[in-house]
Amino acid sequence: MPTLRLALCQTDPWVGDLARNGAEVVRRTGQAAAAGAQLVAFPEMALTGYPVEDLALRGSFVEASRGALVELAGRLAADGLGEVPVVVGYLGRSEHPSPRLDRPAGSPQNCAAVLHRGEVVTRFAKHHLPNYGVFDEFRWFVPGDQLPVLRVRGVDVALAVCEDIWQDGGRVTAAREAGAGLLLVVNGSPYERNKDDLRLELVRRRAAEAGCALAYVNMVGGQDELVFDGDSVVVGVDGEVLARSPQFEEHLLVLDLDLPAAAGDDTDGLLLSDGLHLVRTELGGGPPAAPAGRLTAEVAPRLSDEAEIWAALVSGTRAYVTKNGFRSLLIGLSGGIDSALVAAIAVDAVGAENVHCVSMPSRYSSQHSRDDAAELARRTGVRFRTVSIAPMFDAYLGATELTGLAEENLQSRLRGTLLMAISNQEGHLVLAPGNKSELAVGYSTLYGDSVGAYGPIKDVYKSLVFRLARWRDEEAVRRGEVPPIPENTLTKPPSAELRPDQVDTDSLPDYDLLDAVLARYIEGDEGRDAIVAAGFDPAVVDRVVRLVDTAEYKRRQYPPGPKVSAKNFGRDRRLPITNRWRRG
Repeated sequence: MPTLRLALCQTDPWVGDLARNGAEVVRRTGQAAAAGAQLVAFPEMALTGYPVEDLALRGSFVEASRGALVELAGRLAADGLGEVPVVVGYLGRSEHPSPRLDRPAGSPQNCAAVLHRGEVVTRFAKHHLPNYGVFDEFRWFVPGDQLPVLRVRGVDVALAVCEDIWQDGGRVTAAREAGAGLLLVVNGSPYERNKDDLRLELVRRRAAEAGCALAYVNMVGGQDELVFDGDSVVVGVDGEVLARSPQFEEHLLVLDLDLPAAAGDDTDGLLLSDGLHLVRTELGGGPPAAPAGRLTAEVAPRLSDEAEIWAALVSGTRAYVTKNGFRSLLIGLSGGIDSALVAAIAVDAVGAENVHCVSMPSRYSSQHSRDDAAELARRTGVRFRTVSIAPMFDAYLGATELTGLAEENLQSRLRGTLLMAISNQEGHLVLAPGNKSELAVGYSTLYGDSVGAYGPIKDVYKSLVFRLARWRDEEAVRRGEVPPIPENTLTKPPSAELRPDQVDTDSLPDYDLLDAVLARYIEGDEGRDAIVAAGFDPAVVDRVVRLVDTAEYKRRQYPPGPKVSAKNFGRDRRLPITNRWRRG
């Protein structure tokens, strides 16, 4: 039985930065070759970054991607890496029209290619295009109709792209029909809570269906609202985990696989399942033999639920800041749990020396909240200042009569204006502190606490905010560090402190109850009657549903933030702002 040394490169491509991404492919291929790899794979669209969204509709970008692919093949050969086959994703175009889709030849495609000996030896396009949740690939791409099979070191390796294994049939079934010894899948699969378990179940099932081992390589990093967690994995035909990369880290996974000898002799063009045509590529003598001695496979431990979510929030925030060219962050620090959690995320993302926090007390701000903000700053080492909004507030009230909610919201808007002014003056990126519970029911002030370029906890319900804050403090103790969030911040009743003795439960249900209803209504898409039938108080459900429905216009104006749930506000949940349907 032949042995193939496979390298999976779990990398962080930057959308649109072809030069950087290409250089990273060369660097990682060098590391893989030094480890004796005989086949190297990179994630979906690793050359262009993913998702490219409407950049795919720009012919100039498509041609730049295709040109960069050819240049990359030449550069690998020039650097002495040409003998190692490299599978890399890129943005390509179709050679033939797609009459069924009414798309002409030259339409964009989500492609991958095999680079070998200075040449692009084969190209293929993603067959199944996802068009649900955060995905909108029918808008951009036309599907491919090939099953590419490489013969490497006496083994037949079938190739697929991400969604090709999430849908039944297609390249999975075709790989079995072609007698492949390995199904290699390149991916750009975004993170959401508990998805690592779902993926593992999926690849185990698909390995059994394909009748061969399955190698799954995924990207890491963040792109706008999406976070990629890596979690690359290799399983045997029996579902045994042979190797697994760590989550949320760039990583090179190299292992030896004992695979069946290639036996298929089907010719090019053979029609397989789902209308796929077989395309075989013989790589000649193949790369040099791997060094003597078997390479021990690595199976990285899994993160806990809280650790996984925290890593996603930190990764998403770090990626947004660095990839958009910012170096420092600015946060309005109230002394409450939300801004405290955002500050702790920011510190972990970019370092305390690059985090600037401002306490902006008004006449209603309690002394304990001011003290809690200052204490968090002391514990974390962030740059901290206090600027009272009381004089500004008094000036506004002296100019016009405002009472009730208008008076309360004015304080928030003054804080937002002050933060943006400091941002303009000093060049920091402002983080918005709103959580998913508040955004759901409209408890955020437009042009006030909603200002900013990024919302790190936008997809985190309030009950989870408390869990994450507790976890982060406990993690600090475990590491022998000072817990970043003061105990008083964790235990006091949440309050916006916009009027005397205000607490959130004056106008909202208890957060555990609220979040339970919201989860059913938002993630579960359950209507009002279904939620009531599940045992919830009809009056509570009616109020929550009404608040959610009438706040859609606010959410559209909120900054992006990392997706961690099954359905976030933004790419996932797209409801009309003008909407008269009131039954949930």
